[in-house]
Amino acid sequence: MKGKFISRIALFVLTNLAVVAMLAILAKVFGLERFLVQQGVRLDLPGLLVMAAVIGFGGALISLFLSKSMAKWSTGARVIDVPRTAEEAWLLQTVEKHARDVGIGMPEVAIYDSPEMNAFATGARRDKALVAVSAGLLQNMRREEVEAVLGHEIAHVANGDMVTLTLLQGVLNTFVIFLSRVVGFVIDRFLSRSEDGQERGPGIAYFVSSMVLQILFGILASLIVAWFSRRREFRADDGGAELVGKEAMARALNRLRMEQGEPSLLPTSLQAFGIRGGRMMALFASHPPLEERIERLLSRGRPSRTGHRLAEPT
Repeated sequence: MKGKFISRIALFVLTNLAVVAMLAILAKVFGLERFLVQQGVRLDLPGLLVMAAVIGFGGALISLFLSKSMAKWSTGARVIDVPRTAEEAWLLQTVEKHARDVGIGMPEVAIYDSPEMNAFATGARRDKALVAVSAGLLQNMRREEVEAVLGHEIAHVANGDMVTLTLLQGVLNTFVIFLSRVVGFVIDRFLSRSEDGQERGPGIAYFVSSMVLQILFGILASLIVAWFSRRREFRADDGGAELVGKEAMARALNRLRMEQGEPSLLPTSLQAFGIRGGRMMALFASHPPLEERIERLLSRGRPSRTGHRLAEPT
């Protein structure tokens, strides 16, 4: 388990270095630095690359490591250390069975007070994750449906979705920070070049344009993150179907579909990790439509209920 954790940290570092190297190579190949010099822009591209990578990956990495604590705080989730009721004992046993079947460590299991039917999984490590369910889900779903929802969340953990999403976000953050600064410098020089040709420091045009560009590039980056999030939902549905059967998984999704007129009450930062997701524009949605998920699940061949292998990416 410790080896897996170290390998994931190494993956973060290597990905960070790879992004910096790739951006540096692209800048050389396309003559970006030479172009900037011709325009009178004296910009330390290597230094900017390192700064963008540190900020981009640093923020994503901190968010990942704090995800469990923030999730508990923002939802008021209560971790079940010792079950108080037969329902809590069943919940722990079901999560333990799913975790054992997919070969991960036992996650923390929590319940948060919310009338909506929802659940989420988060955490930096597959063997020390958090799986939380709402009180509304336990009250309004049959046990086989709750078991399917838990299978979906355990599949997220086993597939390493939280870490993969963080890596993707870190890469995109790096691109957004780097490109917004470079283009901001170019715009500033075009708008504020002095008549005597003297080089000056960044002006107000740089700060305004780089902020606007960071927002615009960030919106484009969020489209990529949302696309990946929708793909991983399909994959988690497949994983849940292998644990409980595709019919049970489809019935659980259908119960959620019946409630989808209500907006998700999960904090925005956790909606991508929930089973329902929020109702947003299609391109920005973290989850595919439940109708599409159900149709896709039922149209696939019957998965075996062995629980020893998660679905392959589609």
